Amino acid sequence: MQALFLIKEVNAVADCIFCKIVSKQIPSEVVYEDDQVFVFHDINPQAPTHLLVIPKEHIQSAAHVTEKDKELLGQMFVVIKNVTEKLGLDKEGYRIVNNCGELGGQQVDHLHFHVLGGRQMQWPPG
Repeated sequence: MQALFLIKEVNAVADCIFCKIVSKQIPSEVVYEDDQVFVFHDINPQAPTHLLVIPKEHIQSAAHVTEKDKELLGQMFVVIKNVTEKLGLDKEGYRIVNNCGELGGQQVDHLHFHVLGGRQMQWPPG
């Protein structure tokens, strides 16, 4: 199984914390995993439920998405829908956030979506 995983992770970046989480080098509280998408609890939650949804393939940020990533991004949003339903967040609502680049607040250079729920969100967000 490990060999198959390595074949799928050709785009992993050695010093990327999210790539290390996907490869299980760093433990996480996994919520969902398939061959393209990985969902886990944020270690510094900003809401009662705070998930991170990441592609297993290393993509630096939303600014680095290409035409070939269309299906993957669609899969990520289907996963978000399914996971939020499973956790009951769909009943009252939740927020999906993507930070892109330094001024956008991106702290890990691996595309990811924050899914926040379980409390009233404020606007403007930041």
